[in-house]
Amino acid sequence: MELTKHQIAQFKEDGYLLLRQVLADKDLDPIIEEYDDHIDRRARELLAEGKITDLQESAPFNRRLALICEENQEIYPELDIMHFRGKASFQFLGNDHLLDMIESLVGPEITCSPIQHIRAKLPEGLTPDNGDPHVAPWHQDAGVTWEEADLFFILTVWLPLSAATPENGCLQIIPRSHGTGLMHHHIKAGLGTVIVDEEIPDVEPLTLPMEKGDLLLMHKEIPHRSTTNHSETVRWSMDLRYQKTGTPTGRPFHPEFVVRSKETPESVLADYEKWRHLWID
Repeated sequence: MELTKHQIAQFKEDGYLLLRQVLADKDLDPIIEEYDDHIDRRARELLAEGKITDLQESAPFNRRLALICEENQEIYPELDIMHFRGKASFQFLGNDHLLDMIESLVGPEITCSPIQHIRAKLPEGLTPDNGDPHVAPWHQDAGVTWEEADLFFILTVWLPLSAATPENGCLQIIPRSHGTGLMHHHIKAGLGTVIVDEEIPDVEPLTLPMEKGDLLLMHKEIPHRSTTNHSETVRWSMDLRYQKTGTPTGRPFHPEFVVRSKETPESVLADYEKWRHLWID
């Protein structure tokens, strides 16, 4: 579906647009099934090696990884897109249903930025060293790209593969705080890139619980954060970026690729093996 004029205006004014139930099961289930199969295969390997005692086969998708990680955490670091490189994940990056909405803001010449993540946020205390890269302090996405990208529009696309709730660490944002450029960020040990406290707007943040099928589109200057998972379930989500082809991604050391083009349709990367090897290389 394309965005309406009203939705486009709302995005420009608020710096974000939350769309409810715009992605169908057929869009997302192949990704879930691919990860479910991988976790099952790896669990069987760990069981055979004596590293776990239970496959947790009866547990639902948003619980099984956490139960396995209570015994062994080897699977956890393998799951992000750049490491797992799943075919269903690649195919979703160029999903026409998704790109129709993105085109309304980016235009018809669309590149998928190298900033591509599938995040499995575990319950508090289960991640290695008790830290969690999926718990993010206040930051702008513009703050984690090189300066070359500062002048160019990059769209953040965030969506849950399982329910994202205040209890398990859904996103919080500060709407209508974009348009003035990059705030001052610094690096905090164990936390990553963080807006300095003095520059965080003194307003009540907006908490955004979301269900599978919902989609969040966000301007790269909107401050946002992801809080700790205090539940017993895994908060599975995807965190992607799209931009006009030919503009710098701010991540020149990682592979970008064209996902839609009306001017040069032959430039679209549809070859899964080529994409996989771009990440390997």
